[in-house]
Amino acid sequence: MPDESRSSDIAATMRDIGAAARLAARSLALAPTEAKNRALREIALALGARARAIVAANEEDVEEARSKGNAGAFLDRLMLDDARVAAMADAVAAVAGLPDPVGRVLAQWTRPNGLAFERVATPLGVIGVIFESRPNVCADAGALCLKAGNAAILRGGSESFRTCAEIAEALREGLRAAALPEAAIQLVPTRDRAAVGAMLTGLDGSIDVIVPRGGKSLVARVQSEARVPVFAHLDGLCHTYVHGPVDLDMARRVVVNAKMRRTGVCGSTETLLVDRALANTHLESLLTSLADAGCELRGDREAQAADDRVRPATEEDWSTEYLDAVISVKVVAGLDEAIAHIERYGSHHTDAILTDDAAAAERFLREVDSAIVLHNASTQFADGGEFGFGAEIGIATGRMHARGPVGLEQLCSFNYRLRGAGTVRS
Repeated sequence: MPDESRSSDIAATMRDIGAAARLAARSLALAPTEAKNRALREIALALGARARAIVAANEEDVEEARSKGNAGAFLDRLMLDDARVAAMADAVAAVAGLPDPVGRVLAQWTRPNGLAFERVATPLGVIGVIFESRPNVCADAGALCLKAGNAAILRGGSESFRTCAEIAEALREGLRAAALPEAAIQLVPTRDRAAVGAMLTGLDGSIDVIVPRGGKSLVARVQSEARVPVFAHLDGLCHTYVHGPVDLDMARRVVVNAKMRRTGVCGSTETLLVDRALANTHLESLLTSLADAGCELRGDREAQAADDRVRPATEEDWSTEYLDAVISVKVVAGLDEAIAHIERYGSHHTDAILTDDAAAAERFLREVDSAIVLHNASTQFADGGEFGFGAEIGIATGRMHARGPVGLEQLCSFNYRLRGAGTVRS
């Protein structure tokens, strides 16, 4: 009975959160731009003012996660320091400086009968965000949802519970200062996983879309069980393909950055493909640069022949998102084989080609069916802030509505507004 009672209490709490979010969403949809911007600026200030408390709470979360044996890459995603809190505040302030997406006229036309049509951007409504380890998602998601006129229900992972509670207080301070409803951004106040299940049901119609940010098991569960639409990617299995002719120094610099800048992010390159025409001129140098940067190498026979530090790659390696300082390396016969490999093993997230051959680059950009494709740039640019979106709520790899970084525009729907003059249909 105690378990049943607890589940009943959580279900009731989540229903209350959903109902409050729905009411707040109606207010936010009509909120003037300046009110939303003021809230965002106040949130940024509050994050700065609360930086010490946020970092202290985070230190407790990190220590608990470390005591449970979590890997270094996981701890890096969880960890906040003064610089990361400052960057989080800057990202929120940047969202305040972006154009308001709500009310944009996306298209307009007039029919022969005089009826005038407009397609106008409107908020989605209530967005549920379920995330693991990265506490900055709490601020990023709250800020983006707010600017796009949406209410947000945020459910952070148990490992970042203390940190997110401190960040959420800063969010509430900003909303209060701008006289906007505090229920516009709510943090689920329990670590119990039953809260996730409740969100996936849609909370009696209160949630309009779910955005999962976390590991494969979380995203798979959300995609399998959600009764509302989902913006998500299951894997970030990203590739960098080095195709000749290409400047070796540039290729080394980009490959190392794409893998090693931050190994735990979804835009980190997991597989390096090298054209066989470059095997004698570029391969050894690329492998040396990665190994010297602290990366473990796993590769095919040609990669192993080029550097004795390369361990044999298994079939599983080609489809593994390491999220760590590990990379698989394969030598391919040319562009056709590279594209085929990406199509077979990739996750349609982010893939790059490094080449001076403009025709090959254009073909790669056109034929690789990923949300983000790059030419002569690091896959680590798979980030809404780098796109000029201010921040992102996640990266979607589906083909409906939102694809790539989910920023302000992707957090809007639209409606049609028709204006007549007593117009009737014959």
